[in-house]
Amino acid sequence: MPSELEKMLSGELYVAADPQLVEMRARARTLLSQYNAVPFEEPDKRRELIKQIFGEVGQNIEIQAPFYCDYGCHIVAGENLYMNFNCVVLDCATVKLGDNVQFGPNVQIYTATHPLLAAERIKGPELAFPITIGNNVWLGGGTIVCPGVTIGDNTTIGAGSVVTKDVPLNVFAAGNPCRVIRELTT
Repeated sequence: MPSELEKMLSGELYVAADPQLVEMRARARTLLSQYNAVPFEEPDKRRELIKQIFGEVGQNIEIQAPFYCDYGCHIVAGENLYMNFNCVVLDCATVKLGDNVQFGPNVQIYTATHPLLAAERIKGPELAFPITIGNNVWLGGGTIVCPGVTIGDNTTIGAGSVVTKDVPLNVFAAGNPCRVIRELTT
């Protein structure tokens, strides 16, 4: 029988109150509290903590505090990641961030979701679906990326967008819901 962690990572209904998941979130919260308290003048200490929080992390990572996530260990970050202030990553499923990804302030990445039917939702189990953000992507401030979304390489998402569906590569997309505005030439 699969564990709640295995169910969570495979997109099945899972119980977030499972002791293993609670312990994993508590570990992340402890490390995030430390990270968010490190003075700006101590970038090496921040980098070391991010390496402990994230599942994988490339070189040249800069994440402005405060930063929040659920588990951290399900975040895979490439080279040259920049996250501005107050970003949130609910990584109940894998979040893959390519190389040269930039987040404006208040960007939120949500792999977590709940059943749509109230009768199912009130029973408590949750769902999660992975998110993939390609190389050279810029997410404007206040962007929300919903569960299961993939954003293609070289794409820019306009500030305040709510990304509910996949976005192709080489485009500027914006809005609520987010839609392609125009193609970008590389």
